[in-house]
Amino acid sequence: MMMKTVERLLAEKLLKIRAIILQPNNPFTWASGWNSPIYTDNRKTLSYPDIRSLIKVELSRVILEKFGRPDAVAGVATGAIAQGALVADILGVPYVYVRSAPKDHGLENLIEGNLTPGMKVVVIEDLISTGKSSLKAVEAVRAAGCEVVGMAAIFTYDFPVAKEAFEKAGVELLTLSNYNAMLEAALDSNYISSTDMETLKQWRHDPAGWIPASASDKE
Repeated sequence: MMMKTVERLLAEKLLKIRAIILQPNNPFTWASGWNSPIYTDNRKTLSYPDIRSLIKVELSRVILEKFGRPDAVAGVATGAIAQGALVADILGVPYVYVRSAPKDHGLENLIEGNLTPGMKVVVIEDLISTGKSSLKAVEAVRAAGCEVVGMAAIFTYDFPVAKEAFEKAGVELLTLSNYNAMLEAALDSNYISSTDMETLKQWRHDPAGWIPASASDKE
């Protein structure tokens, strides 16, 4: 029951500070080209000490409960660099972060910081969408000779494609909040209507193929 409470509480806070913005009638366009009624930027939580603290404490708690104390924590650049460091500090373990691509100069590091082969590592992510970039970070840690015992993230869209990708990669994923909890919070606060709710559910089911009503109206 405690985890459900955290899911809902954090979803409400993310909506309040506009770390999550919902625009079902005026959708965003993601870098992937997908039309999306939602935009998420969890880096905004760093500007709010109470929310920042809630996230670091709860990420640390679920890690200890599910995985035990790891030998190191790895944050995924750029969104989870700061939050990963905060979690590593609470757990009292070494910290590294994983770049999306190697540096194009110097040592051309993909991982910043020191990992020792054989370490048990938990990866921290701010947002799970398709899981592609998150799992690239997992591959980098594994390539360094370490064991990824799991990943902990702030929020997930709960895309089926992501679930399949994590299962295929053999990575257990824990998230503090999720799309369904956020929709319930948005509906209860009158941020969205019941009609918007159906639209948002349809998008989550098929984000790549989703066509906004505004676009279909023009056809």
